[in-house]
Amino acid sequence: MKIAVVGCGALGSFYGAGLCRSGNEVHFLLRSDYDVVRQRGVTVHSASGDFHVQPICARTPEEIGPAELVLVCLKTTANHVLPKLLPPLVGPNTAVLTLQNGLGNEEAIASLVGAEKTLGGLCFVCLNRVAPGEILHVAHGTIVMGEFGRSSQPRTHTIANAIAASGVRCVVTEDLAAAHWEKLVWNIPFNGLGVAGAAGFEAVEQGRLIPGQPLGPCLTTDLLLGDPRWEKLVRELMMETIRAAQALGLPVPNNAADQQITRTRDMGAYKASTLIDFERGQELELDSLFFQPLCHAQKAGVTTPRLAALCNVLKEIKK
Repeated sequence: MKIAVVGCGALGSFYGAGLCRSGNEVHFLLRSDYDVVRQRGVTVHSASGDFHVQPICARTPEEIGPAELVLVCLKTTANHVLPKLLPPLVGPNTAVLTLQNGLGNEEAIASLVGAEKTLGGLCFVCLNRVAPGEILHVAHGTIVMGEFGRSSQPRTHTIANAIAASGVRCVVTEDLAAAHWEKLVWNIPFNGLGVAGAAGFEAVEQGRLIPGQPLGPCLTTDLLLGDPRWEKLVRELMMETIRAAQALGLPVPNNAADQQITRTRDMGAYKASTLIDFERGQELELDSLFFQPLCHAQKAGVTTPRLAALCNVLKEIKK
């Protein structure tokens, strides 16, 4: 399969490298890392086994041309470049699979390439990019993927099988919207509180920064689950997210919170992606991860005071 990877950070590099290792023709669309990856390839350090691959490197989508599968792994804050990047990669039989965080990404891609070419995927994985072309795989890796707005097709399972052949568990869902909200059950508390926690517990609880109080360090997953006050907030945010999903008619179970917390305890002192972006001074994925879920909850008539307070603090921190 000819595969183009758009967004070769930790996520795109990890999954793209796996697909390359299993024998696919994988093209990395690169910017700042182009020279390093072209010369040295991609190395993945993982508890399940280190490996190294040499993907085909390109600076422009025109160099790659139409692919059978396009993996979109950009930060959602960069979605404004998709109208330029996607058209040269898309032919009559191309499938575009977005592995981005949060809500609204399939809609954005479908508006560019057509709903029939669009799929979405949720990645349950702990990764960090430690250097150009060097990825640290901490834990997990499963992808849950599905068609945008319709049931699975033969090509859905072909793509899932290709991902599985790369050594990554891949599950096809018939309800992509529900899968998104299940992922938000984790993303909202651990990405959100991880950053907002820098303002202190009182600020997050009150939904506003404390005047004159400087920001402290961000909170990793172990710190959030190691303090009863923070763990209570984690659970409250999770349950608000679950109630919002259920009000939207999505079958997200109440025990999703316990499942996510149990899984997270195995991660140790993990930094969620928003923490890393914040510490690097990069733009945060606030709209897709926090503001859109809050808007959907409000439209569904669900009261989410913890999520609203979290959004207020994140807005103030962003300023």
